[in-house]
Amino acid sequence: MRCNRNSLAAAVALAIGLALSAGAASAQNYAVARHGSREHVRFGFADVLRVDPVYRQVRESRPREECFDEEVTRVERRDGTGGTIVGALVGGALGNTIGGGDGRRAATVAGAVIGGAVGGNVDRNNDGPAREYRDLETRCRLVEEVATRRELVGYDVEYRYRGDVYQSRIDYDPGSRLRVRVAVAPTR
Repeated sequence: MRCNRNSLAAAVALAIGLALSAGAASAQNYAVARHGSREHVRFGFADVLRVDPVYRQVRESRPREECFDEEVTRVERRDGTGGTIVGALVGGALGNTIGGGDGRRAATVAGAVIGGAVGGNVDRNNDGPAREYRDLETRCRLVEEVATRRELVGYDVEYRYRGDVYQSRIDYDPGSRLRVRVAVAPTR
């Protein structure tokens, strides 16, 4: 059988072209896995069917100062020393007018003592009982404030790739299409 030179060259060129494209495609689709085995890997896109955000509750505690006004009762006692002092001065002056010499000195001292006692009694009788009144006093205390907030931890995604439905949790919202890594490796 005789071959035409042109047809032979075309067949050789076709065979070389197919071999080169198959070799490039297979070199592109193989990756070396961690364990040293060869794995057939390719990437594609899956249609996203559902995306559900996943949250967790985070509790935070922080102190804050809480102040409030409280009604208190105050007691005011009056100082009763003014009447005692005035009574001692008046009693001493009156005692000084009685007698002469050492008797005058004794009368002055006795008049001051008696006048102070009388003045103190007058103070107590005139002032009456201690005065009570109501007042507002601001009081503050530290209070632990506990708040909860939601923190986004990822997305549960349901997607379809070549007719099969899969679910994964990923850390971003993929939108309507999800890039997937497809790997095929032989097993025993």
